[in-house]
Amino acid sequence: MNLALKSPRRRHAFRLISIAAAAISLGFLGAAHSGLRTFAAAKSSVAPRSTSASSVLAADKGKFKITTNGQPAGTEEFDIRPNGDHWLAQSTTELKPEQGPATRVTAHLTLQPDATPTTYAWSMEGAKKAAADITFQGNVATIILHLEGAKPFTQQFTFTTPQVVVLDNNAYHQYEILARLYDRDKKGTQTFSVLVPQEMTPGSVTVDAPTDSSSGGGGKLEELRVRTQDLEVDLYLDTNRKLMRLVAPASNAEVVRE
Repeated sequence: MNLALKSPRRRHAFRLISIAAAAISLGFLGAAHSGLRTFAAAKSSVAPRSTSASSVLAADKGKFKITTNGQPAGTEEFDIRPNGDHWLAQSTTELKPEQGPATRVTAHLTLQPDATPTTYAWSMEGAKKAAADITFQGNVATIILHLEGAKPFTQQFTFTTPQVVVLDNNAYHQYEILARLYDRDKKGTQTFSVLVPQEMTPGSVTVDAPTDSSSGGGGKLEELRVRTQDLEVDLYLDTNRKLMRLVAPASNAEVVRE
């Protein structure tokens, strides 16, 4: 079952989060074997903020339970913490579809204190294997992709700002980083440039805080709504801005902190 934000009409519409068996398909990677190409991502309306580490990122560690149509689909264990003069956000996601082999996805993101990414690596093991290493230099992201049985190849994406939000497939803790970048003093709808590494796709998302913010379970939680042109995802955060629950109503999928 996929939980996707993807439009067949536009390259920059992308899969925002994906769950379970079909999300592990490597079919989308085949089209990328066209060599080195450069794409300009949608311009972000939110300028990078010069803030201290404590005001943007905060340490967090936990485990999410993933369900689709009310049925267990997997788990994600994650850790966000300072690492020297940078920050580290990493996770391991175990996906267990009703049919087919289980799949493990790992993600390893390093960031500057203002949440600007510096490096990212992901790997996937299951029916097929794949991995990639990404470096961010200025407003350019360079991806080196490794596919089982194929030669590595490189692709570049150029953004209008160095502060790109990484929102990868099956790495739900990364939405907590997005939530911390949302300027609550400014409020309103804010737009962020994003990269979905496993899809090798740049794009943008909008984030806003609904005026009728409701409880996400276990008491009153802050709600943020993440949108593209294709799908809507609701984030529920506690008073420390830790992600407690993620819901995609249209896909009947949910991610809940254990």
